[in-house]
Amino acid sequence: MMSDHSTPLQQPYGTAYEHLLEKVRYDGAYPTRQKAEEAVHLVLSGLGRQLTGDERVELAARLPVEAACILTAQIPDPQPLGGWAFVKDLAARTGASLATTRWDTGAVFSAVAAHAGPDLLTRILRQLPSGYALLFGRAELTQAA
Repeated sequence: MMSDHSTPLQQPYGTAYEHLLEKVRYDGAYPTRQKAEEAVHLVLSGLGRQLTGDERVELAARLPVEAACILTAQIPDPQPLGGWAFVKDLAARTGASLATTRWDTGAVFSAVAAHAGPDLLTRILRQLPSGYALLFGRAELTQAA
């Protein structure tokens, strides 16, 4: 049996991942599902390079399996980036503008936050350097003096 190698195989996604993509597409006002999927892959890969420990494992368990695979395929950086440096790093990797990358990050993090829930999200934000709370649509957390 011969196969046509010029046509890539499309793997069907699970319903949960489809819902995540639709949320990102809606929140980010992306014209196509493909644009939303590109944003999800970019931002979750970046988050996977920043997040470690129990929070990483628990978030992966709460995300759709396809999204969890994107997150956990990344090796965490030994020196995590602050929120703005995170956006600049993603922009440099894609050649996109900082404004577009910030928009992508907010759209994807909104969907991630919905899956994580408030308690896990708070723990994630405590683990990450400053600047991520705003990317997740929250006020920046500060330590009491």
